[in-house]
Amino acid sequence: MLKRLTPNLIVDDVNATVKWYQDVLSCFEVVVTDPDNGKLDWALMSCEDVDIMFQSKDSISKSFGEFLDKKNSGSVVIYIEMEYLKGLIKMIKDKVEVVKDIHTTPYGIQEFIIRDCNGFILVFAEG
Repeated sequence: MLKRLTPNLIVDDVNATVKWYQDVLSCFEVVVTDPDNGKLDWALMSCEDVDIMFQSKDSISKSFGEFLDKKNSGSVVIYIEMEYLKGLIKMIKDKVEVVKDIHTTPYGIQEFIIRDCNGFILVFAEG
């Protein structure tokens, strides 16, 4: 049986990514890193029930060589269901690249779409 899905996103700079998620989205905290300090190869971040891993291309290429020639970002959309969407928008709107401002989808969900520091699309949804 499946129990959980945690994306592992390949990024150029894990340290800069961790800082962006802490500074901009503020609720994300580092749970585990490798190594514990200095230049990070990998980090697991968590915010309430949402976990995301970030791994450097160099690090993941040691396990899966096929990633060496691949471009990072752009091919993943992270969809995050949440409460208090308008509060989040107010907090981050001037700090991020807004892809699509708050809108109501045809299926009745309010969404706000941004791009993170690596180019990944984050959709925040409430409804």
